[in-house]
Amino acid sequence: MVTEEPPGGGRPAARSASAPDEELMRALYREHAGPLLGFVLHLVAGDRQRAEDVVQETLLRAWRNLHRLDPAAASLRPWLATVARRIVIDGHRAALARPREVDPAPLELLPAADELDRALRMMTVADALGDLSPAHREVVVETYFKGLTATEAAAELGIPAGTVRSRLYYALRALRLALEERGVTP
Repeated sequence: MVTEEPPGGGRPAARSASAPDEELMRALYREHAGPLLGFVLHLVAGDRQRAEDVVQETLLRAWRNLHRLDPAAASLRPWLATVARRIVIDGHRAALARPREVDPAPLELLPAADELDRALRMMTVADALGDLSPAHREVVVETYFKGLTATEAAAELGIPAGTVRSRLYYALRALRLALEERGVTP
């Protein structure tokens, strides 16, 4: 059986054999939730949603620890206030331990790299390279794709450096025309 709170802010009477835990928790909520919410609102700078969450967690912890609470104590309110204060402190520490959350909305305005366009460009260039003669294609591959200088490409291909430069000039002209035919403009 649960008794009403005495004028000093007492606590519900201890469970008798016929009073279930549920009734004790309802009495605990009726007696302490309002004042506890006011106390926690002050701790969380007026954030009502956060305060309600803290009160709920506090009462949940009280329910989990009913068997450990002292039935001879005059009031549970100091214990509840301490638990609520510790929950607020733990929440504050947890917020400091992780990076500050930011609004993702500005990121949605940034254009994303479109891999499809890149793949299509690469396919078009590969197709245009197929139109070049083998001699021109190998000079372009050695200089532009492998990054070799004309002298290094000449040594790799076994031809004079002047020939590499000449072939590269005509290969790039032919490649430009092949790309223009495919709708790619510089």
